[in-house]
Amino acid sequence: MFSVIDNYGEDLTKKSYVTNPAIARDEEIKKLIMVLLTPDKSALLIGKAGIGKTAIVEGLSYLIQHDTVPNAIKGYRVVKINSTSLLGKVMINGKEELVINLLVNELKSLGKIILFIDEVHTLIGGKEDGPMDLANILKPALDRGDIKAIGATTTEEYSTYIIRDRAFLRRFEKIEVSEPDEKTTVEILYKSLPRIEAQTGIKMKYNEYVNTMLIESIVSATSEFKRVYGLAAMYPDVAFSVLSAAFSQALYQNKPFVDVLDVYNAIKNSKRIYPDSIIKELNAFREKFKDFCLEQNITLPIVTIDEVENNEENY
Repeated sequence: MFSVIDNYGEDLTKKSYVTNPAIARDEEIKKLIMVLLTPDKSALLIGKAGIGKTAIVEGLSYLIQHDTVPNAIKGYRVVKINSTSLLGKVMINGKEELVINLLVNELKSLGKIILFIDEVHTLIGGKEDGPMDLANILKPALDRGDIKAIGATTTEEYSTYIIRDRAFLRRFEKIEVSEPDEKTTVEILYKSLPRIEAQTGIKMKYNEYVNTMLIESIVSATSEFKRVYGLAAMYPDVAFSVLSAAFSQALYQNKPFVDVLDVYNAIKNSKRIYPDSIIKELNAFREKFKDFCLEQNITLPIVTIDEVENNEENY
């Protein structure tokens, strides 16, 4: 028997999580659970790209793993399927079948599955160059409550595609996901360090106080008006990109830790920060860590705007 879930799905409740993926998103997860507990309703996460909509769904999966959810959804599986996978057809016993039809039937037969569809707006048809209207196939099952689903899309795609399909929208309860502030983003990055350290095999070098200062510098360097427009530059994603680059710097040099210089260079080489903002942030960084660098015998080189603009390295 052909299984769409086994072939195209990713079971988020079977992933190994070093930490809760949805740090500082307790309120959004509570809203998500409340919607899923509501008969005949599914959830729709809406927010800018890069603010952690998928992390919220992984956070729910993490809580299900640890049995810290209401009894009504204990034992559920959260299965992520890319919307593009649902566009295809497969041959079953010599007959061509739509993948989405097979998925609906499989979900009804299995039970205790929450379907997560990222970029759910791509299911909405009606455009000359758009996909077939897969949403119409899902509507009856969503309406009867045969399927529980979580959709995610950006604010722009919601306004352009989903809001015009009122029938599809009625099956969903909208949950707005806002961009975290700077303080919360620092918390998210710091509490995510164990995951990044486990993935890379190296650690941040210093104590909690210094490591927090380094993360604060990253978050400051990636605040709203310093970001290059159009590169999915939102907290926490834009700050994560610089933190990850610092780990890449250290790995490239075969170092067992990430130090001040790695973070400094990650800010310097970032393609998501405007060059003039990079210069200002590097100047502030040198001043902030001046005494620390003297103690540690570390030299942070002065960087010119030409170096930043001409820098072709992109970590």
